[in-house]
This record gives sequence, C-alpha cells and structure tokens, in this order.
Amino acid sequence: MSTAFADEAVRIHRRGNLSDRVIAHATGAAPSTVRGWLRRASEPSGTRADRVAELASIVERLERVVRPEYIPVWMSKPIEALDDEKPVDLIRRGDYRRVAALINELEDPGAV
Repeated sequence: MSTAFADEAVRIHRRGNLSDRVIAHATGAAPSTVRGWLRRASEPSGTRADRVAELASIVERLERVVRPEYIPVWMSKPIEALDDEKPVDLIRRGDYRRVAALINELEDPGAV
C-alpha cells in the first residue's frame, strides 16, 4: 500500500531527519502508528493527515535555511521568537501558521 499521506510521512522522516517519535508528537499519533505510516502499511487521515501535510511544509521550508541534521533539534527545542514554545508542540495544536511565519523571517530576514 502506498498512499500520498504515508509517502509524505516517509519524506519527512528521511529528508527532515524526524524520528517516529517527533512525527508522532507533532501529529498526535502513537509512535507505533507512525511506524505503520513509515512502512506504508497504513495512512494518516483526518486531523493527523492535516498535521502530516503541515509538518511536510515546515520541513520543506526549513531545508532552505538550516542544515537537514539540525531540523529535528530546531523542531524540538523552545524558540524564543515563539514565546519559548517548541515548534512541534505548536504544530500538534494546529498552530502551524506561527511556525511558518517564523520560518518566513528566517527565509527572508529583510522582509520584516
């Protein structure tokens, strides 16, 4: 079984260096569920699919401004510009746009 959202989870895992635990935290899924996505044995749906899509967008944008091996660190640490919240926590809560806005500033620091 190969599905679009499972494929996105695999891409996030590989290109963003995000572990099953980080993806699980961001999507609200259990790590074992994410491992199923990574094996393409199942697919995220509903809110979890939304979170996978948002996480994929964030990873794509982060790849342009930080080293790929740093992406999991950046996602998991408190960021002062996000009121010391972790990006992964904001994504889990559906606050993707706050994280995206910060990355926009990193992509084009002169635009602010």
